[in-house]
Amino acid sequence: MRLHTATRRTRHIQLGVPAAVLGALAGTLAVSPAAAASQETAPIERFHGSGRLVPAQSAPASYVVRAGDTISAIAGRYGLRTADVLTWNGLSWRSVIYPGQTLRLLAPATAPAPVASPAAAPSTSAHTVVAGDTVYGIANKYGTTVDAVLAANGLTRASIIYPGQKLAVSGGSTPSTAAAPAAVVAPAATTSTRTHTVVAGDTVFAIAQKYGTSTQALFALNGLASSSIIYPGQQLIVEQAAATAAAATPPTTSLDAEQIAAATLIIRIGRELGVSDRGIAIALATGMVESGLRNLGWGDRDSLGIFQQRPSTGWGTPAQVQDADRSTRVFYGGPHDPNGSVTRGLLDIPGWEQLSFTDAAQAVQISAYPNRYGQWETQAYQWLAAHG
Repeated sequence: MRLHTATRRTRHIQLGVPAAVLGALAGTLAVSPAAAASQETAPIERFHGSGRLVPAQSAPASYVVRAGDTISAIAGRYGLRTADVLTWNGLSWRSVIYPGQTLRLLAPATAPAPVASPAAAPSTSAHTVVAGDTVYGIANKYGTTVDAVLAANGLTRASIIYPGQKLAVSGGSTPSTAAAPAAVVAPAATTSTRTHTVVAGDTVFAIAQKYGTSTQALFALNGLASSSIIYPGQQLIVEQAAATAAAATPPTTSLDAEQIAAATLIIRIGRELGVSDRGIAIALATGMVESGLRNLGWGDRDSLGIFQQRPSTGWGTPAQVQDADRSTRVFYGGPHDPNGSVTRGLLDIPGWEQLSFTDAAQAVQISAYPNRYGQWETQAYQWLAAHG
């Protein structure tokens, strides 16, 4: 794992590129791949002064991509949100479309709910917490939910679990063998602890090599996952002596001054807009995944700001996207969205309160890595309690 860095674009054509692609680049072919996320924004005449889309044409049920098309341009042509078109077609912001591809331009019909067969009563068993465990990971392992685990053990979202603790879990009779992502867990207290202070350019792999350990050991000691972001000034445990079951606050729950300022802003705006605690926690987790809760001036392609919103896909001008107040309001969306209906925020997702933590965040972000947000669920509620 490495620090979140801006994507660098190469300026040369590598050997081995197919001849058809080289020909397209040279201008000798009439058809070229169409990028899903062009750097160009939709023509201004497709929007009126309030920033809301004005349907220029009635949207057909489907559309066949032509050379030079982009998702944002197609959506703008028919008065649709780019995010909706991506969702209807199972695409992400990083997807590439191509001439001849057929895209759905209408929301798929909702299939009638299947008749459920009587479910067997869930089994109840005990789980012994180990270093690296999280309530989220334990819930996934046993096929249950975070709320069910918390309720069964008299815990709240601000509670800390610790190695050796016994938790009651309900779910399938056999725990899932899928690897559970690690996030919040109290690392075991020790009689001897060695730490490393992260500096710019550090990666977990390089730190592990420096101290003669492994990346997996560092993940477990610090309650991290492979998708976690480390940042300069963060203290990482690199070595521990024999552990006890005493609880301690994991490093990943601690925020520095810049992160606290971002978290406080997200919470304040959420309260102002009447967003529920769950919605605010989703925003906090999303900000941590996308930028480490920092108002970045760089990111993947043209992504910027706390939520890594892209000017080229309608989220605003670069200056607007880096306006932390405005970009947070755009993430929440709803009737007071500064972007109007051009983009889709959390409050614009039908039934978002009933979606899982990860699915609700993913419905807004449409990330190529959709499973990361839930890994920060417990921390997000802790930040909300500490700074709200």
